[in-house]
Amino acid sequence: MSRPPILIPHASGTNRDGEAAQAVELAGGDARIVHVNELRSGSVRIADHAAMLLPGGFSYGDALGAGGRLALELRTWFADELAAFVDAGKPMLGICNGFQVLVKAGLLPGPASAPREVTLTENARGSFECRWVTLRVDVGVDSWLSAVRDTTIRCPIAHGEGRIAMADDSVTKKIEDAGLVAFRYMNTGAAPLTDEIEPAGGAYPANPNGSVADIAGLCNETGSVVGLMPHPEDHVLSWQRPSGPEEASGLPLFDAFVRAAG
Repeated sequence: MSRPPILIPHASGTNRDGEAAQAVELAGGDARIVHVNELRSGSVRIADHAAMLLPGGFSYGDALGAGGRLALELRTWFADELAAFVDAGKPMLGICNGFQVLVKAGLLPGPASAPREVTLTENARGSFECRWVTLRVDVGVDSWLSAVRDTTIRCPIAHGEGRIAMADDSVTKKIEDAGLVAFRYMNTGAAPLTDEIEPAGGAYPANPNGSVADIAGLCNETGSVVGLMPHPEDHVLSWQRPSGPEEASGLPLFDAFVRAAG
């Protein structure tokens, strides 16, 4: 069986594309790391790929805010191509900086043509957070994530601007009611995982950044575009895990992503 080609755009400062590619390859995809200048020149086309993964890292050194410049480039250079990609229902995943890019480009929660009512801003405690957290896949729409709905994942976070903030409470309710919450921080700490774990309830450190409603990630209305702040690509092999059960790996997320691309 052929492996679906997965585009992983690279911009100056991006530094998690190698780990993202490893996760895609382990899940059976053909990971292709491509510099945005190659996409701009047309030597590589977005349309020739079955899925897209925007990796973590500090694209352009966060010079215009986290993910700001790459989001601007996507809107300026690739708006039509990305719209066609999304309209075709091809899966798209953004991790950490990639999630910031998708939000600031208007692709999450979308649609891109609507006024932006969601952002990612400084962590509530005003400090960079780098440690392990617990997530649960909480998607409420029909999505490629549906294959791993209610799956629990233990993985690291590493960000200073990961707090999801909404324009007002009505936006939060709208997103919740539409089923666009894709991941939620769970309140387990280092305790063994059980079926009875609960959302973090806004409490630090289970909710590492103060995100509203413990939201760790979002999807669009069609479920094809997904983004999250934590790094599941950093827990796809057993030796990457400092402690805890192996079944909390992030690999099932990438399995579902690659299956949807195939």
